[in-house]
Amino acid sequence: MRSLFLKIFLSFWIAVALMIAVAILLTAAMRPTRQVSAVEALQPKLLADAVQAYQNGGADQLRDYVHGLHETQRVHGILFVDGKSALGHSPPPWFTEVARGERAPANTLWGRLNPRFQMLSASMVSNGHHYTLVTELPPGENALFGPRGVPGLGLFIAILSSGLVCYLLARFLTSPITRLRNATRKLASGDLSARVGGRVTTGQDEVSQLLRDFDQMAEQIEKLVSAQSRLLKDISHELRSPLARLSVALELARQRAGPDAQGVLDRISLESERMNELIGNLTTIARLDSGSGSMRKVEVPLEALVEEVCRDADFEAQARNCRVECELLDELPVSGDPALLRSAVENVVRNATRYTPDGTTVKVRAERSGQEAVIRVSDCGPGVPARELDKIFRPFYRIDDARGRSTGGVGLGLAITEQAVRLHGGSVEASNLAEGGLLVEIRVPLEQKLEPKATSPQRHRDTEKTIG
Repeated sequence: MRSLFLKIFLSFWIAVALMIAVAILLTAAMRPTRQVSAVEALQPKLLADAVQAYQNGGADQLRDYVHGLHETQRVHGILFVDGKSALGHSPPPWFTEVARGERAPANTLWGRLNPRFQMLSASMVSNGHHYTLVTELPPGENALFGPRGVPGLGLFIAILSSGLVCYLLARFLTSPITRLRNATRKLASGDLSARVGGRVTTGQDEVSQLLRDFDQMAEQIEKLVSAQSRLLKDISHELRSPLARLSVALELARQRAGPDAQGVLDRISLESERMNELIGNLTTIARLDSGSGSMRKVEVPLEALVEEVCRDADFEAQARNCRVECELLDELPVSGDPALLRSAVENVVRNATRYTPDGTTVKVRAERSGQEAVIRVSDCGPGVPARELDKIFRPFYRIDDARGRSTGGVGLGLAITEQAVRLHGGSVEASNLAEGGLLVEIRVPLEQKLEPKATSPQRHRDTEKTIG
């Protein structure tokens, strides 16, 4: 059982039901019934009368006595002489077992626990013979709790009422945990306004304190994330204006400066472009942190978008004698924001072209897998240490600072990819290839409203040849 509620409810109920049943059984077993006590008190007299009837008139007079005993006392009795029935016929086996001492009589603990056969016995020796009278109490009056010894209505009511109490107790214990779980799920899915709240958080017990601590933690997280997002937006906005003025001043400086200053101005221009790219990435990160509420979703042919990204990346990679090969196997209709999806794919492809050695090829493969579009991007670079694979999608995370500066990256591209893909309900993960290099796999759910189309024949497109 995986449910904590069922574990608590069933364990409590079984424990309480067992305690009730055992308590009732033992209490009743230790307290003999009135009829057992009455018949047990008469047992010596009944035995003496039966022996006297047998000695005076034989089996016939004994049969009359036993019949009269059944009519008056409602007790069925059999007299055994030296271990055999005095009436000559074979008695029921349980009479013989009691006469031989093989079955516990009703005046003992184990005998009272047997609701089916309530027997009593008495023995005496007369004229060199051993006499034993075994009597059976009438059904319906020898029972522990009711007719035929069945626990009956009392035990049923006790177990049912204990089950109701255990159900309410289990519900009381697990209800706050269920609410905490639901709030945690909302918080993990990006809803920072999730709170447990309610009257359950006003108590002074440990669970109520835990729920209050969770609400305080969620509130603090919401404030921190909101402050971070607002800071990124403010920084991006405030830097745009001076950067634009810097670009204008740079162009004026180019017109007035001589040839000797062109190298310095080119360097300023390069750093200005990098800062402009950084500000754009910060703006994108802030937008993605705000959630998917502002994201516009339209039908996007993802295979065409991937092809376009690969064509542009291949053109830029020619400066390093590298190639970007794009293999499209299926049509991939998805629903999402075209700009975010393009940014997600482009960041991965550009990251691969940065780190792949000169003269090598970056391979991009897009295909359908079930109800998902799968895009795999692999390079021939040095790869990533295994312990760092789950960290490269964090904002501003770089494995090697010097390497990041040499390639112009600041650790935002893959973070944008991860958040953009997640907002589209997909996932992204990285792994090292056995032959060397890094493989990044992007998975995005396909548009469910569209009928799946037949897989087109495999077509391998070398974007370098396409560009010509």
